Amino acid sequence: MIDVLIIGGGNAALCAALMAREAGASVMLLEASPREWRGGNSQHTRNLRCMHDAPQDVLVDAYPEEEYWQDLLKVTGGNTNEELARLVIRESSSCRDWMRQHGVHFQPPLSGALHVARTNAFFMGGGKALVNAYYRSAEQLGVQIRYNTPVEDLEIQDGRFIAALVPEREVDGTRLPAERIEAKSCVLAAGGFESNREWLREAWGQNERGEYPSDNFLIRGTRFNKGTLLKRMIDLGADSIGDPTQAHMVAIDARAPLYDGGICTRIDCVSLGVVVNKEGERFYDEGEDFWPKRYAIWGRLVAQQPGQVGYSIIDSKAVGNFMPPVFPGTKADSLEELADQLNLPRETFTRTLQDYNQACRPGTFNHTELDDCITEGVTPAKTHWARPIDTPPFYGYALRPGVTFTYLGLKTDDTAAVHFDEQRSDNLFVAGEMMAGNVLGKGYTAGVGMSIGTAFGRIAGRNAASYSMGK
Repeated sequence: MIDVLIIGGGNAALCAALMAREAGASVMLLEASPREWRGGNSQHTRNLRCMHDAPQDVLVDAYPEEEYWQDLLKVTGGNTNEELARLVIRESSSCRDWMRQHGVHFQPPLSGALHVARTNAFFMGGGKALVNAYYRSAEQLGVQIRYNTPVEDLEIQDGRFIAALVPEREVDGTRLPAERIEAKSCVLAAGGFESNREWLREAWGQNERGEYPSDNFLIRGTRFNKGTLLKRMIDLGADSIGDPTQAHMVAIDARAPLYDGGICTRIDCVSLGVVVNKEGERFYDEGEDFWPKRYAIWGRLVAQQPGQVGYSIIDSKAVGNFMPPVFPGTKADSLEELADQLNLPRETFTRTLQDYNQACRPGTFNHTELDDCITEGVTPAKTHWARPIDTPPFYGYALRPGVTFTYLGLKTDDTAAVHFDEQRSDNLFVAGEMMAGNVLGKGYTAGVGMSIGTAFGRIAGRNAASYSMGK
C-alpha cells in the first residue's frame, strides 16, 4: 500500500509530495489534467511573498514579520486566522533554500513589477518553470506521478482516509476503468472551484438588476479546478471555512480567454488613471494603495457594476509607468472620441472626466510612493497619483472580473489536518487553494497564494509521511 497519496498537481501538491518523499515515504501523486496542462494555477504564477529581516540575494532591504502581517491584515480586513497567517509568514522566510534544492531559480523583479522588489522573490521562468522543476525533482526521487487521473470521491471512515475513487474515463481514445486507490495517508491539494461555472452561478446568484454576475466572469487559471473534492468533502462532513463568493479576483482584459489567460491578461494602469462603468461613472478610489496590494479587489468591484464591465482610462502621461498589456488599448485623440469607440455615453463620460480633472490638486507625482497628488470635492476621491487626464492620445481598456482562485475551503490548523466536527483527522491533510480561506477571508496581496501553498504543502507532506510511517 502507498504511504502517502497526493491529490492535485500544483505547487502545494508538489511541495507535499517532495516533503513526504524526502521523509522516506512512498508517494503517489494524482493530477486530473493531461501532462501538458499540469500544475494547476501555479503554472501562471510569478513570485512568492517572503518575509526577511535583511537583504537576501534577489530581495532588497528587509520585510519583517510584523509588516507582512499588517499588509495581510489590511487586505483581509481582519478576516484571517492570525496564528495560521503568521505560520505562513514565518515559513516564507526559510523555504527558498529548500526550493532551490529542487531546481527552482530566482531572479530580480522585472522593471515593471511595481513595488515588490523588497517583498517578493520572482521565479526564473515564472510558475511554469517552477512546476517543471518540482516535477523533475519528484520523478528523480521516485514519486509515482499519474496524469489524467481525476478523483471524484473519497472513502472516509470516522474522519480517517481509506481510499480515493477515480471514475472510468477516456484518455487519448482509450477507455480506462474506474479505480480505487488505498493509501495510509492522503493530502488534498486539488484546488478551489473557480472553473465550475454552475457552482459560481449558485454562489453569486442574481443581482438587483436581474443579472447573474458570474456568467460574465473569466477564469485566469486552469479549467480543471472544478471543486469536485472540495464539495464532496463538505458533503462528507468536513469542517469548512470561507465565503463562496470571495476569491482572488482581478480586473483583467475583457478580451482574455475564458480559461488560462494567466498573468498576461492583467491591466496594470488602473492606479494611473480612472475607472468608469458602462454608464460612464467612476465607482471607487483608483489610488487607494499600491497596485500589488489592491489589484485583487478590482475584479470584485467590476463584478458589482452593470454588465460586470469597467473601463480603465489613461492619457499619454501614464504610458511607460506600468507593465503594458498584451493587447493594445483603444486609442483616441479626444475624450469624446474615446467614449464613442468604447460605446460609452458621451455626455456622462466626458462630465465624469471633467469633474475628476477639476478636482485634481497639484502635488509631486511619484508612482513609487504614496504621493500627495489627490482630488478634492469629487466622489469617489482619488487619494494618490491623481493627475488630470488631459494629454492626448487617450487610452481605454475594457475590464472583466478574472477569477484566479476561490476562498471557500476546508478548515485546518497548524498541522494541516482536515477537521470533522472540530476534531482533526489522523491521516487526511489539506494544502493550497483547498484551505487558503483560513488565511484569506477576503482580499489579496501579490505572492501570498504561493506562500500559503508552499507553507501548508510542506507541512501536510511532512505530517502525512510521519503518520504513514508510524513516527
